Amino acid sequence: MKFKFDWFLKGMLVAVGLAFLWPGPGAHGGFLHPELLNKTGIALIFFLNGLGLSLLALRDGALRWKVHLLIQSSTFLIFPLLGWVLIKLSGGWMPVDLQTGFFYLCALPSTVSSSVALTVAARGNVPVALFNATLSSLIGVVLTPLWMAWILGRSGANFAAGPVIADLLLWLVLPLVLGQLARPLLSAWASRNRSSIQIADRLTILTLVYTSFSDSVQQGIWSHYGPFVLVETIVGTGVLFFVVLLLTRLLSNLLGLSTEDRIAAIFCGSKKTLASGIPMAHLIFGANPALGLILMPIMLYHPLQLAVGGVLAQHWTNREGAVK
Repeated sequence: MKFKFDWFLKGMLVAVGLAFLWPGPGAHGGFLHPELLNKTGIALIFFLNGLGLSLLALRDGALRWKVHLLIQSSTFLIFPLLGWVLIKLSGGWMPVDLQTGFFYLCALPSTVSSSVALTVAARGNVPVALFNATLSSLIGVVLTPLWMAWILGRSGANFAAGPVIADLLLWLVLPLVLGQLARPLLSAWASRNRSSIQIADRLTILTLVYTSFSDSVQQGIWSHYGPFVLVETIVGTGVLFFVVLLLTRLLSNLLGLSTEDRIAAIFCGSKKTLASGIPMAHLIFGANPALGLILMPIMLYHPLQLAVGGVLAQHWTNREGAVK
């Protein structure tokens, strides 16, 4: 499985570029009305996620507790701990909003689609990947905002947890539940139109990327920082990814996991979701003008994890004894 710079990744570059060239429509008060557009888009994304999320995946391989514990610990404990260390080490040379962005990346759940797809390609334990990717998405609805409340509270930022939780329930959890309830009626239709649904999902995310950066540009956030911020983000995401990759591999060996379980653990435990991360950020950070800067780490982490994951999947596919 090789990394492809697909239309969605190109679309992210176009959305960011358009925000810098023409921020007015997507900024607060613009004719796209992002205050309404963003929340409607978030509801659509999580309704489609609920429609496509099979909770039956939680049943298969549920008793393999060691690998599940490793994956969820990597996602929601090891990652946030590394994010906190990164913030401490960065001191005064990393902008505060970028520090928040790195910790937000670390607090996000794992991906569903790419974790499972890479595990399939590498001939790993697919039921384990399905179980943990699904479970991670559900846990992240609760733990991600709690982690952000903790880190923002420690930094002295004003974080009103009540309105954030209310928004998460209304625009994220409710559409997710409605999507699940609609599965008996719409699952067959969703299976037939999977590619069209994925395109709608991705286009909605690109719209959120555009509005996120439009506000940042309109309010002059980027004029305070030079190109060094991009270098910091690239280096930080790279270091973070490879540290987690090495830790999950080391812990998999210490736990005596089989090769198939180890592959699933490494892929699921090192991934972070862009698809849920961008809409969730709009609910957690609201109208924060620095949202574009906060989202930079996850936007750069996403192609990195796909590129390295593709190389690893190809390597493990060709291993001796792999079941074809």
